[in-house]
Amino acid sequence: QLQLVESGGGSVQAGGSLRLSCAASGDASSWNAMGWFRQAPGKEREGVAAIYTGRMTTYYADSVKDRFTISLDNAKRTVYLQMNSLKPEDTAMYYCAAGRPYPWYSRYEYNYWGQGTQVTVSS
Repeated sequence: QLQLVESGGGSVQAGGSLRLSCAASGDASSWNAMGWFRQAPGKEREGVAAIYTGRMTTYYADSVKDRFTISLDNAKRTVYLQMNSLKPEDTAMYYCAAGRPYPWYSRYEYNYWGQGTQVTVSS
């Protein structure tokens, strides 16, 4: 079993920045990637970014490329999502997930999920 706890959400004006954190505890053998997903009201949950632990390979949705950065501190077993130049359309509940996904953006391939943290961007 793996537990994921997110933190760092909040409200910010457009153009601002936030950093989300997700701390993992439990069985480390059950995952080789951690990802961030988001879900806005009335929309499906979508992949934002992911990082594979082996080579630290990262992937991003086109909508956040060059604005968001995912990173992993293996010693702390914590994944971060640095979000810069935030836009109102980034407003959503953000979820951390872990698993052995392929492709990275397939939410069905992630076995473990955090409780979510709200990000609200005002114009």
